[in-house]
Amino acid sequence: MPNTINNLKHHEKLNKKKIYLINIISFFFGFGLALTSFLYSFYFEEATGDSNVSNFYLATHVIFLIIILNLHKVIKSIGKSMALYLFLFFKLLAILLVLFLDISLLGSLSIIAYITFGNLAWVNLNIILESYSTDKMSGRIRGIFMTIVNTGFIFGPFLSMQLLGKYDFKGVFIVVLVIDALILLLSIFSFNNLKHTYKESFTVGNLIKKAKKRKNVMRIYYISYVLQFFYATMIMYMPLHLRSIGFEFSEIGIIFTVMLLPFVIFQYPVGILADKKMGEKELIIFALMVMALSTLSIFYIESTSIFVWAVILFATRIGASFIEILRDSYFFKRIDGNDVELIDFFKTAKPTAYITFSLISGVLLSFLEINTMFLLLTIVIISGLYPAFKLKDNLGEEELKKLNS
Repeated sequence: MPNTINNLKHHEKLNKKKIYLINIISFFFGFGLALTSFLYSFYFEEATGDSNVSNFYLATHVIFLIIILNLHKVIKSIGKSMALYLFLFFKLLAILLVLFLDISLLGSLSIIAYITFGNLAWVNLNIILESYSTDKMSGRIRGIFMTIVNTGFIFGPFLSMQLLGKYDFKGVFIVVLVIDALILLLSIFSFNNLKHTYKESFTVGNLIKKAKKRKNVMRIYYISYVLQFFYATMIMYMPLHLRSIGFEFSEIGIIFTVMLLPFVIFQYPVGILADKKMGEKELIIFALMVMALSTLSIFYIESTSIFVWAVILFATRIGASFIEILRDSYFFKRIDGNDVELIDFFKTAKPTAYITFSLISGVLLSFLEINTMFLLLTIVIISGLYPAFKLKDNLGEEELKKLNS
């Protein structure tokens, strides 16, 4: 008997108005994230004089992992909306501190705080979105959510690199400060009456045991881990790699803008396809193969052409954009808004991947070149194929109709 979403008993209620407000907030989240994500490595490199920046990312995601494993306790105590407000407020304070500090170790520590609170706010926003979603529309809801996030995201790299080239880091951080303040205000307006009825108490050990009992949750978790390992590699070392080849900041901005287009082009259609036609499994397998082949090509390419690098990185993001929406669609069809502890666990894929990559790259880069990180990444991507083939597929609406007819 197929293990479909119909077998899963969830308590969920669709609220289109709240989803609309979340999507507005997500646009500014994506824009702010894109402005900063690709310049952290430049900042850390300038602060230390060393291109091996893995220690900063390691520290950031160890802190994030510790907090995320206990996030359900925070939400149980103060509620989803108040947790979001606090994370956004501390994120705002952190970027304000960065503005007043010189490029230094202390400034780097403030950026670590900024990234950590930003990640926590993002997880919390996803939890709130799940509270207003339903399984049968999960792919579409997540698809349009991620499309809007990434529409904001594609504008960021070009502007970020332009500002960085003309006004240094402070020019970027001033714009980010304004965006973060706007996000906080919009969130307060949108979720001021949101409560949470979460009652169970979970230790970290119990949380992990609960996740392990659900094999398909663990399989999609590993696929999410692979995607985050991909992002860790690309965010930490692709900007430095392109800079070492000889690209100017403005040229990198153009390459990254083209690179991110698949997230806007493909995610909503893929979400619809997963809901209505065929589920997520086959599409995840296809996406992993595309991502592995295109990532492997990075290791061999020595071109200094903007066009060549834009095409290669565009191809890598075709696979990544598919997996980003499909892993969320698959996972959230198997849990509901009250499974906060499982959402916490699922979101540990990001810090776990960043920690792993930071540890490995910190060692390897002491005697290898940066481009070898992309060979390592290809191996990790290929490893995701095994759990992908083992997934129990969620059937699309048309497949369910055929099954029940």
